[in-house]
Amino acid sequence: MKIKITHIDTACCLIEAGGLRILTDPVFDAPGKIYHHGWGAFSRKTSQPALQPDELGHLDLILLSHHQHKDNLDKTGATVLDRASKIFSTRAASRALENCHGLAPFEKAEFSASEGELEITGTPCRHHPAFLPGFLSGPVTGFLLKWPACQKYLYISGDTVFYPPLQRIARDYSVGIAILHVGRASFPYLTGWGKYTMDSSDYIKCVQMLHPDVAIPIHNGGWTHFKEDNLGLSRSMDHHPAVKSVTAIPGAGVPREFELL
Repeated sequence: MKIKITHIDTACCLIEAGGLRILTDPVFDAPGKIYHHGWGAFSRKTSQPALQPDELGHLDLILLSHHQHKDNLDKTGATVLDRASKIFSTRAASRALENCHGLAPFEKAEFSASEGELEITGTPCRHHPAFLPGFLSGPVTGFLLKWPACQKYLYISGDTVFYPPLQRIARDYSVGIAILHVGRASFPYLTGWGKYTMDSSDYIKCVQMLHPDVAIPIHNGGWTHFKEDNLGLSRSMDHHPAVKSVTAIPGAGVPREFELL
């Protein structure tokens, strides 16, 4: 099955496959503003979204890794939520947002529309350094997507570091395409170099574990709390040619077509 993926900004992508149009983590604010992400964590947005909401067209559903951080759901992004027939996110988000279905790790749900059908499975995330309690960042989910015509899954990691519960994904699911949130998000003035998302080392380990046909790194540009960009990731992959060979670094606003088997 052909799948088209357009990276818009940060972790925001438009995914078109199996008759469905899916938007992830809507962020559409203009650059320049400083945002408070909670517990004294501040950062400034530096990127311009490659598309604007009025350019999205019809949306069937929105996959929101979490609602509490502005680099995953900003003010303009929130205005897009009611354009989709359903939102899937964390259970905490389902209590805060209308028309939102919350998923626990490895909980399954079905989405059906006249255009197509999709199985959605929540995946575990740890969006904070190991030495901090989870409530400081709040709950986050990733997603495994499976269309009826495919044997393999599309995996969207959500904001997470690489940690042991992700091993179950490799054990129980065959991942064809992996969209991985990287960037080594950190706030050195608060928590030193403790990371809140994958760095290049985590990305490499995750790709080696999952063995996807294609790996797409996103969520590593556009905000001052990201400490690794595509150049740093590419340099790290120079020592891991097998990982680099399956990595497709997206261009902002450029639709890329892949095959999901």
